[in-house]
Amino acid sequence: MATKRHSTIALSLSFAFLITLVALTSPVFAQGTGQQSQASTQATLPGPSDDLLAKLEDIYKDIHANPELSMQERRTAGIAANWLREQGYDVTEGVGGTGVVGLLRNGEGSTVLVRADMDALPMGENTGLPYASTKTGTDPSSGRKTGIAHSCGHDMHVTWLMGATQILAANKDKWRGTVIAVFQPGEETGEGARAMVEDGLTKRFPKPTVALAQHVLPFPADKALIRSGLMLSQSDSLRVTLFGRGGHGSSPQSTIDPVVMAAATVMRLQTVVSREIAMTDDAVVSVGSVQAGSSANIIPNEAVLQLNIRTFNDRVREQVLSSIKRIVSGEATTSGSPKPPEITTLPGEFPLTVNDDDATRKVAEALRQRLGAERVGPIGPASASEDFSVIPRAWGDVPSVYWIVGGVDPQKYAEAERSGSLNKLPSNHSPEFAPVINPTLRTGIEAMLAASGAWLIARGAK
Repeated sequence: MATKRHSTIALSLSFAFLITLVALTSPVFAQGTGQQSQASTQATLPGPSDDLLAKLEDIYKDIHANPELSMQERRTAGIAANWLREQGYDVTEGVGGTGVVGLLRNGEGSTVLVRADMDALPMGENTGLPYASTKTGTDPSSGRKTGIAHSCGHDMHVTWLMGATQILAANKDKWRGTVIAVFQPGEETGEGARAMVEDGLTKRFPKPTVALAQHVLPFPADKALIRSGLMLSQSDSLRVTLFGRGGHGSSPQSTIDPVVMAAATVMRLQTVVSREIAMTDDAVVSVGSVQAGSSANIIPNEAVLQLNIRTFNDRVREQVLSSIKRIVSGEATTSGSPKPPEITTLPGEFPLTVNDDDATRKVAEALRQRLGAERVGPIGPASASEDFSVIPRAWGDVPSVYWIVGGVDPQKYAEAERSGSLNKLPSNHSPEFAPVINPTLRTGIEAMLAASGAWLIARGAK
């Protein structure tokens, strides 16, 4: 999950200012007329005990030190499945490959789906933590050896859901309804949610009343951020192969150099957003990989670029994709390429993440009630992308809510804010990124319990 533009802007604003602003302008934070009576029917669940937090901290460190790439999360899935069984859930493994679904029925009431993603990234870790990953593996997309690291926080997501499911199972006398706990593979590649759906998720398990998910980002670790409507962008990834004519490095005149062609293409692609997209629209075009050649004195036959595109609507998306195709083809023609470039869409589904308005108001109020109003604030639409919404959309009309939990030590965040250096805090997908365990672990569990409890009915309530 990457964060650019809107989320970067939000990071530069004080949290107190954001809360004040949203209280004045956002319907998510408006006080409703029926919330007192509504709250009286909602389940109130205890928070995590110190013993549970200590146990979960050990589990988190273990998962962090043993990350697994997308669609390969067998060890992590096993930890989650065993945990759910110990808590009394009906567990199904291997959904969509390595996905795990735990079902806990507890009388009549709403069905709440809560999801956590499990996969790590093909990159090395540089946090210096005693439990840092030293794992390596083969990146399926490139076939190359790579480090593996939980540099997006999915290990924290898994641990949050494990904590919430334990508390729900241990307090069945306080609520009624059904909980579906989904441990999803392959979010980073956009494969996992679709794989679970194609493996019969919507047919094998009850239709949820609501679907909930949360993500750790570099905000204060005692805070939660939420918004209604558009939350995250849609994403496309492309592989571009540029063809040249190889030869000896001492005789470039006899070659068509795909490295120079690639360099010119990368630079020209930077103009798509800066010169072709209106300032009232939003898009991100990133070249994340450039691969060419094997030796200093050999001009290769081809160069390969991998691109990522983030947009907030289909009109801008089509404009960006069309511009990329024009630029890539134009640079190849200008360079005298012996054949047109190949542009391949990489697998993965990242649709827009759009929070249901009514459900978001309900979650936001539950978060304020549980965490305190001063710890819950707004966030702008982010150019990060997710495949979470594939799951509720597969049922057709299930409302969903996705929110953010901070992962930076609050004192460290405040110091960075005072010094104007918030942009220097490690962000998701940085080799230095890792959430501080405390209070991130507790806050995330509390947030999940609050959101789930907003739909689960209190025992004795009508």
